[in-house]
Amino acid sequence: MQEILNNLTTYGYIILFFYSLGGGFFALAAAGVLSSLGKMDLATSMAVAFAGNFVGDQALLLFTRANKHQMMEYLKKHRRKLAYTHLLMKKYGTLVIFLQKYIYGVKTLVPIAIGLTRYDAMKFGVFNLLAAAVWAVVVGGASYLGGKTVLSMLDKAKENPWVLPLVGGLIIVAIALFIARAVRK
Repeated sequence: MQEILNNLTTYGYIILFFYSLGGGFFALAAAGVLSSLGKMDLATSMAVAFAGNFVGDQALLLFTRANKHQMMEYLKKHRRKLAYTHLLMKKYGTLVIFLQKYIYGVKTLVPIAIGLTRYDAMKFGVFNLLAAAVWAVVVGGASYLGGKTVLSMLDKAKENPWVLPLVGGLIIVAIALFIARAVRK
């Protein structure tokens, strides 16, 4: 366990940046918990996650814009999810750019959907910058404040090791069912 903590202290920020390119929620939450233990710096963790998240969404938008035809070939299997994303954008507008940071499964679809439309890339960039900053502060701060609680729960989970995988599996199934239900509508 000590070796893992030493590796995270040494390479944690690099891992956090690359993981944040595609989302980063769990990595930032873990960095917040490690910050509460004094193993990482909270401000640096939030800044690195913010940068990775912002760059990842911008790159995805620009890549989609530059390669629309190739992306359409890939997205044939995901038409319903893409249509759902378009409906969310029409219904909620720029709020979707903020919300997509927190919704697993939609996070990558919003920049792709915006890249396929004529939505102004500069406008997306500004809102993405703000959304990534808010996301980093909210997730990083909440995980830092709840770090001691999470660690005490993990200590209690050692007594019943089957509980943690069960809860994690139930959360994943609930998210998958919610997304599938929303896409069907």
